[in-house]
Amino acid sequence: MTTPADLFALPSTDPVRQLPPRWRQRAAELRPFAEPAARAFELAAEELAASLASTDEQLLTLKQASHLSGYSADHLARRIREGAIPNAGRPHAPRIRTADLPRRAPVADRPRSGYDPAADARELLSARREDR
Repeated sequence: MTTPADLFALPSTDPVRQLPPRWRQRAAELRPFAEPAARAFELAAEELAASLASTDEQLLTLKQASHLSGYSADHLARRIREGAIPNAGRPHAPRIRTADLPRRAPVADRPRSGYDPAADARELLSARREDR
């Protein structure tokens, strides 16, 4: 089952993970002019960093990890057996830390192959509009 915390299990390259250092930098820039605003940025950075760190330590079953990563549970189990992903659980009850979870690119980001009905429909609509 997906929990709200699962939705924030993001790869390190995700823009959300880049927010705490950016907010700390902004706080340093604001400090000479607006101390309360600078402190608010620092506090927000600390809270977000703590939340992201606690999410990284969450242990997931193979089914949960499969749902979040885009890889099948069998593939993840094989990667654990190969040692590519650390097993945070027991030998016959593997768990994967959220921070160790591989992420597959979302379907929208992957190159498409074959027929795309949505693109075909857009092309037809565009051609009809041009004919008018």
